[in-house]
Amino acid sequence: MLATKFGRQVGDDPHHQGASRRWIATAVENSLRRLQVDHIDLYQLHRTDPATDVEETLSALTDLLRAGKIRAIGTSQSLASDIVEAQWVAEHRGLARFRAEQAAYSLLNRGVEREVLPLAQRFGMGTLIWGPLGQGLLTGRVRKGARNDLRRAHLLKHLSDERRLDVVEQLIPLAAEAGLPMTHLAMAFVITHPGVTSALLGPRTMPQLDDLLAGVEVRLTDDVLDRIDEIVPPGTDIGALDQNYQPPAVHDPGLRRRSLAERAAAWPNIA
Repeated sequence: MLATKFGRQVGDDPHHQGASRRWIATAVENSLRRLQVDHIDLYQLHRTDPATDVEETLSALTDLLRAGKIRAIGTSQSLASDIVEAQWVAEHRGLARFRAEQAAYSLLNRGVEREVLPLAQRFGMGTLIWGPLGQGLLTGRVRKGARNDLRRAHLLKHLSDERRLDVVEQLIPLAAEAGLPMTHLAMAFVITHPGVTSALLGPRTMPQLDDLLAGVEVRLTDDVLDRIDEIVPPGTDIGALDQNYQPPAVHDPGLRRRSLAERAAAWPNIA
């Protein structure tokens, strides 16, 4: 299976990004040329594009499917509402529907258990999990109050978040009691969920890959899973990942605040 994404800005041109028909047509040809293949098995939208109607996106992707350039389409880090909207549009407009969702899920970030994973099950979507090792926090190499050798530790806030580090300190002895390395506990937890199809590995060295593959057959008992639920309640996130998608209304104050003039005008009308 060969999968790749589109949507993030490529180069300095501000038009070389998003999910418009124009950019999709260009992006897929660029990917096919770079990968030196005649088709892509799974073509994924890297981030929701608020500036483009999802019908335009699905229409362009449907044409690529019919042309044989891609075999299936998917999304990444979608909100539950975006998943539902895309499925509704596909059904009512006779367009191809998204078949997969790539979501962040780990012992530290369980928010997708509330809606995203159940929705994926309801719509028959496959799920590719990214960050199952908490971007390095769940490898056992990062401890509270100790220096670590993670290259990204000084760049990403979630790798030094005290709340997340406190939880890691509770999970490490749990893994030890279960007779498991932290990496095996983390990976086994993710693939235990019935809505998870696969978990993405991100090893940089052969020893790291060997370690992760050695834990493929690990199965967690209900007692261990219950202990995990006590440490990190189901459906909750401990802190937030820096790379997580944030909808415009969250990162743009102008979308959730009236202008000063509008606030002044609205004030007398408030009873």
